[in-house]
Amino acid sequence: MTDDDLCYLTASEAVGLFKARKLSPVELLDAVIARGEAIRETINPFADTYYDEARQRARKAEDKYAKTDGRPRRLEGVPLAVKDTSEIRGKRATKGSMIYKDAIAERTDPDIERLMRAGLNIFTRTTCPEFGWLYTTQSRLWGITRNPWRPDASPGGSSGGSAAALAAGATILATGGDSTGSIRQPASQCGVVGYQAPFGRIPMLGEASFSSYLHHGPMTRSVADAALMANIMSGPHPLDHNSLHRKVTIPADLKGIEGMKIAYSIDLGHYEVVDDVRRATLEALDALREAGAEVTEIPVNWASEVIRLGHGSQEFLFAPGISEAVRDHGDIVSDYVPQLEETALSFNADDYRRSLSLAAQVWDQHLGPMFRDHEVFITPTVSCPDIPAGGWQKDTITVNGKTLTDTDTAMTVLWNMFGRCPVLAVPSGMTGTGLPTGLQVVGRVEDDVTVFRVAAALEQRRPWLDRPERRPNLAL
Repeated sequence: MTDDDLCYLTASEAVGLFKARKLSPVELLDAVIARGEAIRETINPFADTYYDEARQRARKAEDKYAKTDGRPRRLEGVPLAVKDTSEIRGKRATKGSMIYKDAIAERTDPDIERLMRAGLNIFTRTTCPEFGWLYTTQSRLWGITRNPWRPDASPGGSSGGSAAALAAGATILATGGDSTGSIRQPASQCGVVGYQAPFGRIPMLGEASFSSYLHHGPMTRSVADAALMANIMSGPHPLDHNSLHRKVTIPADLKGIEGMKIAYSIDLGHYEVVDDVRRATLEALDALREAGAEVTEIPVNWASEVIRLGHGSQEFLFAPGISEAVRDHGDIVSDYVPQLEETALSFNADDYRRSLSLAAQVWDQHLGPMFRDHEVFITPTVSCPDIPAGGWQKDTITVNGKTLTDTDTAMTVLWNMFGRCPVLAVPSGMTGTGLPTGLQVVGRVEDDVTVFRVAAALEQRRPWLDRPERRPNLAL
């Protein structure tokens, strides 16, 4: 097995090799660390690293697999990269900001704690933009993170470091966070899988547990690994008032999709979708038809204002914090942060109240009836993936002859507003300019399993990253 093959193992494959004593957790950890270091200058997916302590844990995992009674845990010794916005007790979580460069967490986020208890070996943090508030991944603290498929392009944000590391083979599993698309958009930008579980499925602590747009979730290279991580991360927690008390387990053996009714929209009547994304989406939908699903396009003429206010409601809530950062730390925040403040201050309380009213109206008149008749709804994740790696929030690109920002290309915020719907972002194809495309599989309220059934059916017919020719050319 080549080093490249090692770096692109799934978690399940790695555990199987560990148990068969054909691969050591130390060997796998060293392979992904070497890959991460080899791309540090060109791709830059890593923030803080914990290599020495991770190697110690890998040696202990190796001992467990070597003993007949070693009792390895479910994912013992599998390397995990954790986004720099998540808290791990005794470690710093900088949120991509110089303001928090010395802040040490006093407790561990529940989802991360559960992953650690399952035996996953955290060896690095992944980069994010300052405060996790940008659709590219860059900051004064960590520099610019780039897309492994084409380094001039963005890996997306704010979980761009996790997505880039996965696509480059620099970790086996990773975590992300999503408040307006920050798991799904970078997953699609980099050609990997990202899952936004229903709000409350994966518990959070403190203020985050009352922020209904915000989700923590898994990022992986396969649908099965996303399910495996989601099963570990999810479940009620006594310190999360809003955590869902009904535990859902996604089965390893997923049923097919014969007879399933799937709705789709290419552009939601709002987004400028480039031809390559349209083509890849339609080809993916044809694959689902071949799997036996009934796939129907539905007209959408109601989305533009709710999308605008979906972003606006979060900008309004973000405004006090970003204004404080600019006022008190203007000398150390990233250069683009004043621009973030300007955008945040452009929305007001009326916009926030209107977002709630309009969300209720849209669900009652459009999405609710649609999900009554269809089991899932599919759209592209990103309408145009060709975003410069160093772009700021107000920088523009030309899409279909129109001047847009990267925010205008992320087709994600609707499913933060309707955050009880599970959303699984998966690859759909490639553009002619060498960048991945992706789609979102959106399920009925709290119906996690069905979105995984659809994604697994697509993966079976249109696999990704499983062979060298389907991986980025990293020129190592």
